[in-house]
Amino acid sequence: MKPVKPVKTNAARLLDSLGIAYQVQTYEVDPDDLSAISVARKIGMPLEQVFKTLLTRTAPAAGQSEPAYFFAVIPGDAELDLKKLAGAAQVKKVELASLKDVEPLTGYVRGGVTVMAARTLFPAYADDTIELHDVVSVSAGQRGTQLVLAPADYLRATGATLADLTKPMHAAASAQVSG
Repeated sequence: MKPVKPVKTNAARLLDSLGIAYQVQTYEVDPDDLSAISVARKIGMPLEQVFKTLLTRTAPAAGQSEPAYFFAVIPGDAELDLKKLAGAAQVKKVELASLKDVEPLTGYVRGGVTVMAARTLFPAYADDTIELHDVVSVSAGQRGTQLVLAPADYLRATGATLADLTKPMHAAASAQVSG
C-alpha cells in the first residue's frame, strides 16, 4: 500500500478560512483496520489525543418523519456512552447511525468522518476530556489524513458542545491498546 498523498481537504480549508493553525499528518491506510488505535500508532500520538467522530441518530419523535442526527467526538481510548450523549442532546434515546447513511449525510466515508465541512451541519458534542490536551488529532475528512490542532480551535471551528460522553473501553480493547 502507498502512503496517502496529502491534499487540501474541505476541513483544512475551513480551518484556513478561520485563521486556525493546524498540522497535517498522513499515514498508510489499512482498509481492514480503521481504528483509532491504528491511527494513533501510525501518526505517533497517544491514543487519548486521537479523537474519533461518530454519527449518531435518534428514533423519530412523534410527528417527525426523520430522525435527528448528532456527531459525537470522543477520544480513541474510550467508548461512546449513548445514554450520556442522549442526555447532553436532551433526547430520549440515541443510537449509532447506520453505516449506509454516513456518507450520504456527511459526505465522508467511514474512517474519514469529521464534523468540519460535513455535507450537513448536524449538532456536534465533544467529550470534555478534549480540553485536557495541548493538541488533538481529528480526521481531515479523508482516510489517511489527520489534522492536529489545539482543542479550543477545534471547538471554535465545529461549534461542538462539551459533555461527558464516554465510558472506558472494554477490557479486551484496553489490552489491545497496551499491547
